[in-house]
Amino acid sequence: MKKTLVSALTTALVVGAASTTFAAANPFSDVPADHWAYDAVSQLAADGVIEGYGDSTFKGNRNITRYEMAQMVAKAMAKNTSGADKALVDKLAAEFAEELNNLGVRVAKLERNADMVKWNGKAEYTWQRTNVSGQSDRIDAAGNYKRNGDTNQLLFRLEPSAEVNNHWHVNARIDAKADMTNDTTSTVDLKRVWAQGDYKNFQVRAGKMGNKIANDIVFDDVFSGLDVTFGKDLKATLAYGRVKATTIDAFNDLENAKLLQNTKTAGYWGVGLNYAGKSKLTARAAYQQFSLGDSQLGENAPAVLGAGVRGNFLKSSEKVGVWSVGAGYKFDKNVAIDGTYARGNKKLGTNDFGVNGDQKTAFSYQVSYKGAQPANKGTWGAWVGYRYLGYGAAIHPTWDVVKAGQKGFEIGVKYVPLKNIVAQLQYGNGKKIGEDKKFNSIFGRVEFLF
Repeated sequence: MKKTLVSALTTALVVGAASTTFAAANPFSDVPADHWAYDAVSQLAADGVIEGYGDSTFKGNRNITRYEMAQMVAKAMAKNTSGADKALVDKLAAEFAEELNNLGVRVAKLERNADMVKWNGKAEYTWQRTNVSGQSDRIDAAGNYKRNGDTNQLLFRLEPSAEVNNHWHVNARIDAKADMTNDTTSTVDLKRVWAQGDYKNFQVRAGKMGNKIANDIVFDDVFSGLDVTFGKDLKATLAYGRVKATTIDAFNDLENAKLLQNTKTAGYWGVGLNYAGKSKLTARAAYQQFSLGDSQLGENAPAVLGAGVRGNFLKSSEKVGVWSVGAGYKFDKNVAIDGTYARGNKKLGTNDFGVNGDQKTAFSYQVSYKGAQPANKGTWGAWVGYRYLGYGAAIHPTWDVVKAGQKGFEIGVKYVPLKNIVAQLQYGNGKKIGEDKKFNSIFGRVEFLF
C-alpha cells in the first residue's frame, strides 16, 4: 500500500514532463460533460482532497480528458482519505484504472459492478402565494381547492443512473408529492426514464426525458422520443417526439375549470445551437414545433367562453412553431447577464377563447450575482430580472414567480446554510398580458440534496 501511495504521489509530480510517454496507450479522449466523475471530483475538491489545476478551478469551459482526470485521481490516492471521500476515490480509481496504470500507478482490483447504480435525489418543500387582482379562491384542474394561487407542497425525488457499459447509462427520475394544503399524497410517479450514450463530441438519448432545447423560455418539461447532440464548444441538438398536451401552459389559465377532455399528445420536434466556448460569452438559438392535435375543452370551462367554443378549438392540422435566441456574458467570477427572446406563429393565449390579447412574443433579461454551490456551505447567489411571457412563445417556461401569460419583475436569492441544503426566496410583481389584472407572488423553497 505504501508503494502505491508513493507511486501515485511521484506520478502527480512528474506527469507533466512524461506525458508523451503514455500518448500511445491513452488517446486523450474527453470525459463527457455529464459524466458522474465531474461531480465526484468537485466534491473531493470541496472537501480539500484535491486542488484541480492548482488555481482551484477545473477548467469548466471545457471537458477534462481521461488522462487529466487520472492525474487528479492519482493525487487523491496519495491522500489519507476516509469515509465518503475514500469511497469516491475508490470509485474514481476503478473507473480510470487503465489510465492510472499507464501513469505507473498500480490500482488494486476493485469490484466496479458493486457500484454500477448511482443514486441521487432530494427532499424539497415549496411554499408559494400568488395574489391576482379580481381572482377569487378556485378549484384547480385536479378538483382541489386552492386559495387564490397557493402552493404548499412536499416533494421526494430519486434519480438513479445505472451503468450499462463504458458509453451507455440508463437514467430515471421518480417523484412522490404531498399537498400540504389538503393533506393528500399523490402516487409515486416515474417522471422520466431514458437511455443515454456518451461518445467523444456526440451524445444520444432515447426515452422519456427533459427537453434541453431553449428550455429556459420555450419549453422546460418532459418529452418522449429521441435527441442527439453533436459538437464540443458549439453544440447542435436535434430532437423528435411528443409532449403531453396538458403541460402547455395556455391550457391551464382558465379559472375554476377542469380544462381539457380527450386531449391527444402533441407532436414535437426541435433543433438548437448552443455556444459555450472559452470566452465569457455564451449564445444559443433554436426552433421548436408543437403539433397540438385535437384539443377539447371540458364541461367545466368558464361560461365566458360560450357554448360554441366548447369542442375542438385546436385542430390537428394546426402547428405552433417558436423561434428563440439568447446570449449571456460573464463579466467576472461574480457578475453575469443573460437575455433571451422567443416568437411564435400563433397567439395561443386565452385570446383564442375571446378573453385577452396577442401573445406571440416572449422575452427575458436577467442580472446575476455570485451563485449558491450546494457542496459549499455559506455560498449564495442573487438575481433580478424582467419577464414577458406570452403563451404563444413561452409554451412552458422555467421560472417560478413570473409565469406564462404574465409580464413583470422578479428578484430572488439562494443561500447554502449547510452543505447540500439550499434555501431559496423569490418575489415577483406584474400583470397578466392583455388584461388589467395585477399579480404578486412570493416563492420559498428548501432543498435537502443527497
